[in-house]
Amino acid sequence: MALPDIFRPSRALRHRGGESFLRPFDEMRRMMEDFWMAPFEEMGRWSQTFTPRVDVKDEDNHVVVSAELPGIDQKDIDVTVTRDSVRIAGEKKHEEEKEEHGYYRRETSYGSFERIIDLPAEVDENKADAQFSKGVLTIRLLKSEQARSKQKKIEIKSA
Repeated sequence: MALPDIFRPSRALRHRGGESFLRPFDEMRRMMEDFWMAPFEEMGRWSQTFTPRVDVKDEDNHVVVSAELPGIDQKDIDVTVTRDSVRIAGEKKHEEEKEEHGYYRRETSYGSFERIIDLPAEVDENKADAQFSKGVLTIRLLKSEQARSKQKKIEIKSA
């Protein structure tokens, strides 16, 4: 969605002054669009798509997966583990109602997400632990016996 044409220079002006003359007009138009459209784009992002940021750490006997899930309630998160992947899914719901100075405002935003993370080693899906604190989901997975036995420490030599 763009601003009205009042913020766009006419074609005649473009031809007379050249592109360098119009650069400030274009910058001002972009700034105005960013200022007026950012709140609407932010509201629409959740209804369109959300992809949580995920970190995967391969530790000695564990694989640790951390996902940033700001603003999501623990009850709205679903975690599924297989031997070689983790599926994190959820839904964010936000409703806000305000009544002040003779007007009533209600905002609602929602969106769902699903993320499947391939793991760097095979894990024992029966020995998984998940914790959720301050918007961060941390899943700790014990590597399978077979994956742990395949590890070998290598000595590093100086060149």
